[in-house]
Amino acid sequence: MREIVFDTETTGLDPEVERVIEIGGVELWNHIPTGKSYHTFVRPAGRKVDPGAFDVHGISDEFLADKPLFEEIAGEFLDFFAGARLIAHNATFDMRFLNAELKRIGQPPIDASRVIDTLPMARRKFPMAPATLDALCSRFSIDTSRRDKHGALLDSELLAEVYIELIGGRQAALGLAVEIDTAGDGTDGDFGRIEPRPVPLPPRLTEDEAARHRAFVATMGEEALWWRFIERPRAAETTDA
Repeated sequence: MREIVFDTETTGLDPEVERVIEIGGVELWNHIPTGKSYHTFVRPAGRKVDPGAFDVHGISDEFLADKPLFEEIAGEFLDFFAGARLIAHNATFDMRFLNAELKRIGQPPIDASRVIDTLPMARRKFPMAPATLDALCSRFSIDTSRRDKHGALLDSELLAEVYIELIGGRQAALGLAVEIDTAGDGTDGDFGRIEPRPVPLPPRLTEDEAARHRAFVATMGEEALWWRFIERPRAAETTDA
């Protein structure tokens, strides 16, 4: 299963007038990072960065002056996100902005059914506890030392770790062998393949323990449910017990 954990930064808070200025996303296969990511800055045509937004992400109008417009990056953005389940924190905010940008260039909106919001996930899992990305990183001991400002790609990387913890932690991906494109030919590997054990694990129960268990079950009578799962004791074992 392919998932994209993503984040955006914007010029302000109102998607009707404000614009997307940064998009970042990281790819997961079966909840395991593949190492593939997408990142771009976007020049917000006719819009300046709000001072309050600048305080959050530190992206200035001067920095954005030579960056591409949204219509210039829309194709590669849509290609990277195509066919994947989309994961975001407070996803309603990001999706309203992305769909507003798509509407401006005559593209259909991204279907909300593809999107998972980790904010309500966190609130259900930890009622009454802080559910910001920083708070969740702290809860799961995820290193945020590189994060002095919000940034779409870094926040996507952090959220990917948070998301994996929210759905059950590293054990959610236990036993999944992921092959990433090490040959550089652009093809995906065989994700989620589980190799059989070459040699079965030895039994952890000794024969003496097994015999004692069978003898104990014998005291429950001939109709005991356990007889469906274990060998009935031999007469000598029953007598010895």
